[in-house]
Amino acid sequence: MQELDENPLTSLQDDVLDELGDERIADIAVLLDTDEAGARQMVGTTVAALSGEAETVATPHDAPLTGVATLGGFATGGLMAGLLAEEARPVADAVARRTGLAPGAVSRVVETVVPVVLAVLTKRAAGR
Repeated sequence: MQELDENPLTSLQDDVLDELGDERIADIAVLLDTDEAGARQMVGTTVAALSGEAETVATPHDAPLTGVATLGGFATGGLMAGLLAEEARPVADAVARRTGLAPGAVSRVVETVVPVVLAVLTKRAAGR
């Protein structure tokens, strides 16, 4: 049996990037006036900032989801949607400071990434 040594935050970032797809990554790159690699890095930074410590919203694939990620449902958006939306502005500000990118552009990227993070977490919760 192969042992998994997977970083839950990296997995969350990968899942968000997969969910965004190449077209939206390209849109983010244009918005930030960067290349695809820069856009992917920005999404990763945003996911990391949204999740704080990985334990807050990301869990290993073999662990049950606990905490706010499981509250509410997809139809209502649940508590997690509200928490992520509430954190969007502070996260955008922090990411803009960390990256030196324009706050307006970063804010639009965060607004794009937040619902994707929610969709990924909802899929993970549904798969349990």
